[in-house]
Amino acid sequence: MRRKKSRSGDDSNDIDLTPMLDVVFIMLIFFIVTASFVKEIGLDTNVPEENDQPPPENADPNIVVDIRQDNQVWMENRRVDTRAIRSNIERMRAELPEATVIIRTHDRADASVYVSVADAARAAKAPSIVLVPMPEEMRAR
Repeated sequence: MRRKKSRSGDDSNDIDLTPMLDVVFIMLIFFIVTASFVKEIGLDTNVPEENDQPPPENADPNIVVDIRQDNQVWMENRRVDTRAIRSNIERMRAELPEATVIIRTHDRADASVYVSVADAARAAKAPSIVLVPMPEEMRAR
């Protein structure tokens, strides 16, 4: 009968993982510190403060475009197709050359609709374009 020799150094075959874990944690810290965080691009809007005072009587009239919750565009109390916005603004600017285009939007309307309206106003050479939130009394419509 043969006897196996017992080795006292059985542990010498194991790999020590401590240095590898140290390297992994150092690399993790390095990548976290050097990572550049992406800032999401959005529309920068300057929303005017709410004002309860009516405009003065001698104020210049404005061109008002409403964008409703369901992304419908309204001008002069009628629904307007997005392809006809530019021609409507040009027609109204012929009557009021210095009029500001005011775009009133519902907070749930798509930004793409706002962008298309603003682009149409720029194409119609509007002197200034203002974005304002839709008043509470108009949101129910």
